[in-house]
Amino acid sequence: MTKSVPSFERRQRERVQTRQKILDAARRMFVQRGYEATTMRAIAAKIGYTPTAIYHHFEDKEALVAELSTLDFRAFAQALQDIGAVADPVERLRRTGRAYVAFGVANPMHYQFLFMTRRPKESPNRTAQRDPGEDAYGFLRQTCADAIAAGRLRPEFTDADEVAQIAWGAMHGLVALHIAKVDDPWIPWRNVTETAARACDALLRGLVREPET
Repeated sequence: MTKSVPSFERRQRERVQTRQKILDAARRMFVQRGYEATTMRAIAAKIGYTPTAIYHHFEDKEALVAELSTLDFRAFAQALQDIGAVADPVERLRRTGRAYVAFGVANPMHYQFLFMTRRPKESPNRTAQRDPGEDAYGFLRQTCADAIAAGRLRPEFTDADEVAQIAWGAMHGLVALHIAKVDDPWIPWRNVTETAARACDALLRGLVREPET
């Protein structure tokens, strides 16, 4: 009796599962070993596949990185989705900071891949395009530009990129410390979500123009 040929749906499901397995292993290895030290062969060995099997799913390492970046930025964009509708740019900035920290705490491996893993510049023959809605920095910069345009910030803050990088750096520092050092016993770490909320409020007090009396 001959074995039945797997259905098209089953083959598709298995293909999706294999692809996800490759992506999950690659993300972890890029974070732990770095881009240069992580090869397609090493990823294949990690999950018990042949290199040829990986190349059935991804043309090369750049294609794998591009898909990981797209997927992880999309997940981050989802965390910011509702914030874009907040009319007040200062409140939008506050909520963005808190959402950024919440995403990093809930998704440490995604966070490290997106914001803590060095990658080479794009190859000349590959154009990496991302939907503006998934551009985290663009979202942050526009929020800062809106706050400046509305006259909400102190007069010395006129550069949207500078303000965005101040805000990003403050929140990133807390998330990075939490991911890298939270298990170290020599510092009595506080709840990172609560600390980030206080830091965000303190930062805004330093940025926002005092109301005229």
